[in-house]
Amino acid sequence: MPSCVLAYSGGLDTSVILGWLMEEGYDVHAVYVDLGQPCEDRDAILQKARNIGPNRLELSTLRRSFAATSPFLCSSGRRNTRHVPVGHVDRPAADLEGLPASCPRGGRGAYAHGATGKGNDQCRFQLAAESLRPDIKMIAPWRIEKFRQRFPGRTI
Repeated sequence: MPSCVLAYSGGLDTSVILGWLMEEGYDVHAVYVDLGQPCEDRDAILQKARNIGPNRLELSTLRRSFAATSPFLCSSGRRNTRHVPVGHVDRPAADLEGLPASCPRGGRGAYAHGATGKGNDQCRFQLAAESLRPDIKMIAPWRIEKFRQRFPGRTI
């Protein structure tokens, strides 16, 4: 059985991707990286993943180190009144935390993420992961025709 680490956020996309990877025959290790987003309920996110049923689930907490090294995150900028817009730095942080521990060389064979083709999140995940592990197989379901045919995505 091929194995895969999934950067799991608890949102709709990564939750669907988690189930899809398992259906595709992957031994999935979901990694949720807690950066201290004020609107996220860590326990609910982890329970949601458990309900889907990955072979392994890991929580990495970077709250203190992320907040201490990123004072600009404490600004008043919010999206949808609650969410701190940190996509430009949280994707590489997830890679830095999830890849070395979860994908040791010679270990799990693939790394998956749920970034859509809208915006540049795919580039952030891909480039950060490939800089850490040039040998890793990347799985970006939104770039896989079979996945898009089954899950066409949102219209807005």
